Formats: sequence, structure tokens, C-alpha cells
Amino acid sequence: LSTGSTELDRVLGGGLVPGSVTLIGGDPGIGKSTLMLKAAAALNGTGPVLYATGEESLQQVALRARRLGLDAATARLIAETCVEDIIGAASALGARALIVDSIQTMRSERIESAPGAVSQLRECTAELVRFAKTSGTAVLLVGHVTKEGQIAGPRVLEHMVDTVLYFESDTGSRFRVLRSVKNRFGAANEIGVFAMLEQGLREVT
Repeated sequence: LSTGSTELDRVLGGGLVPGSVTLIGGDPGIGKSTLMLKAAAALNGTGPVLYATGEESLQQVALRARRLGLDAATARLIAETCVEDIIGAASALGARALIVDSIQTMRSERIESAPGAVSQLRECTAELVRFAKTSGTAVLLVGHVTKEGQIAGPRVLEHMVDTVLYFESDTGSRFRVLRSVKNRFGAANEIGVFAMLEQGLREVT
């Protein structure tokens, strides 16, 4: 499935594979949500897309979409942190793609610990992986990277997903590099380059 971004498609190995789980990590504010929102709008052409936000309100996501010029996009939004409810909504919608922003805010009803705890991260990711494999829905997980450069502290999630992408930039630079560090469907160490502008991310071909 094309994400509407040549750079992102190349890093993924040609596009998004149905039933795959992709983790996109990066520092807070680097542009992960912007990239995912644009992908949601483009992917909606291939079938229903559900964008689950645990970070922002629906109004905040809609404002960002307008700023990016995505007024005509018809992806569905849900503000929810319960992973079972998100999977239920994606199933009811028959979603081709599910975007979870971010995995750190999610919680499973099976685990009592707080969102962001290792046990919650592991359980929520496991449930989303099971859903992707049984339904054929492509799942994209956004993960924040800590100061130590790890996704949510320990790298417990990297072994569970099919593809791991890192969004990086040098301090003060408007350029962003998207790098694949693990990919079951394409070459690892492939990179995509973007420039951060007022209107959002622009691909650097």
C-alpha cells in the first residue's frame, strides 16, 4: 500500500504491507505525528483508515490536518487510550490501516500497571500484533525515544514488530532523516530525507 510519500515508501521497502506492524520512533516533536497524518490521508484511498490518538484531542489533530492542507482527507479519528476499544473500532470499520499515536499512552485492560510501563507496552503491542496478523490490517505504532535513544526505555518492542524506523535530526537542522533499522519486507539501513517547513514535512528527493 502506498503511503503517498515516495521517501516513506522506499524506507518501508516499497510501501506498507497488509498485516504488518511498523514502529516509528523519534524524539518528541520531530514530526512523527505529522508524517503519520499525511500517510493516513493518502492510505484512505486504499480503504478505511483509523487514526487513534492518545496524545492529543480530536480538535488538535484536526487543526494540524488543516495546517497541513489535508482538509479534504476522510481518515477516521478516535481519541482513545484503551487498546481493546481501538482494536474493536478498527474491526468495526474494516480498517486497512491503523495508526496508534503513541504506543506509550496506550493501556490494556488485562494489565494493571500505568500506561508507559514495560508490561503495558509489551501487552498493548502484542495485542496490536495479533490484530494485524489475524485481520490483515497494516498497523503503524508511533513511539517516543528517551534521552538514551531508546524507544520507551527498553527496546522490548523492536523484537515484536516487523519493521522499525527511526526519525532523526541534528539539533537546529530543518532536515529529518527516516532510517530503517529493521525491516522484514525490505532493506535495512535505507533512508528517507524530509525538510520541516511551516506547512509540515516536504520530501527531499
